[in-house]
Amino acid sequence: MDPRRSVTDKRLSGARRIVAVSGGKGGTGKSLVAAALALGLSREGAAAGLLDLDFTGPCGHLFLGYRGGFPEEKFGVVPPSVAGVRFMSVVCFGGAPFVPLRGAAFSEALLELLAITRWGDLDFLIVDMPPGIGDPLLDSLRLLRRAEFLVVSTGSRVALETVGRTIDLLLGVGAPMLGLAENMRRGEGGEAKRFASGRGLPYLGAVPFDEEVEPAVGDPDRLMRGAAGAAVTEIARRSLLRR
Repeated sequence: MDPRRSVTDKRLSGARRIVAVSGGKGGTGKSLVAAALALGLSREGAAAGLLDLDFTGPCGHLFLGYRGGFPEEKFGVVPPSVAGVRFMSVVCFGGAPFVPLRGAAFSEALLELLAITRWGDLDFLIVDMPPGIGDPLLDSLRLLRRAEFLVVSTGSRVALETVGRTIDLLLGVGAPMLGLAENMRRGEGGEAKRFASGRGLPYLGAVPFDEEVEPAVGDPDRLMRGAAGAAVTEIARRSLLRR
């Protein structure tokens, strides 16, 4: 057995809850929701961390306003605190260009990152999952054994169809499910809520389409003052802090 597996369990043991934010496909705004969850929880007084596992298209650092710099090394790697959130991503290790990772290469990179990161004590570790239902999701299920899944989708029929495959996989392996959050909602909507009900999942609420998100990238305070940040914070209050 790879000794990093036991080290990984130890590194994650200080996190009271691990919440994996998944979407099944790109374009649902999963990374925005993950970052806003971590920021909202921190602003509610919880010790929160954000782990960006999208190795080829990371963007959590953009929402947090991370300015770069190699993290402190002390018996492992200490996640830098960014806007009140402990943050870890491949972007923390310099400006090297991102490369596609296949199969075993992704598994090795994931295991190494989990094994070296010293999170310390956290109330919530929010994990921004990579899209898809291939090796990244399967490896994360294997290594993040306490993770509870919060699934993000827009109300688009195409998005819901794809996200449904992720939900079916998670339900099939017995992964703990927090529910479905609808992102970028326009008007009354309703498709995502009906979809969640049909899958037997809690509908966690809607995040409205917010034109102020793009101008707020890099400014977490501005992001959280906007409609999207406020809606994600309310989801955090109802679904995480009241449990």
